[in-house]
Amino acid sequence: MSVERVCVGAIAGAFGVQGEVRLKSFTAEPEAIADYAPLTTEDGGRSFSVEISRAVKNGFAARLSGVVTKEDADALRGVRLFAPRDALPSLPDDEFYHADLIGLEVVDTGGRVLGRVSAVHNHGAGDLLEIAGPGLSTPALLPFTKGAVPTVDLTAGRLVADPPEGVFPEQ
Repeated sequence: MSVERVCVGAIAGAFGVQGEVRLKSFTAEPEAIADYAPLTTEDGGRSFSVEISRAVKNGFAARLSGVVTKEDADALRGVRLFAPRDALPSLPDDEFYHADLIGLEVVDTGGRVLGRVSAVHNHGAGDLLEIAGPGLSTPALLPFTKGAVPTVDLTAGRLVADPPEGVFPEQ
């Protein structure tokens, strides 16, 4: 699955009154977010260079090009920032960007379609794949472990799951 841009951060609003923003980083090394600039908005309509000023609670105080007042910074609250996929580092064979997993078809070891990955969550104990599909009144949460997901085939656009009992309803 080819993804041209990957979400690497979000603006949480203004930091102070001099046009700085509070920047949340979603990169493995949080301070590396500035290395992927220019960062763009989701629609690609705006582009920003990034200069991190200092670490603050839940992120960084940063200067973005074109953002000079507190009002400019506040107007960007909630805006997600994207980097070109080819600017991100390559990963080892057994690691994946969340953006690469979203949209993959999920089949069990017998080939039965279970659904599609609709989101990836991490609440501190490891990644969980949220899977929506036929026969599911609510999305299923599948641990993203080698045991539960033995095969990820990005080229084919699918992953093979061997889910723990109770994750998916029996059909």
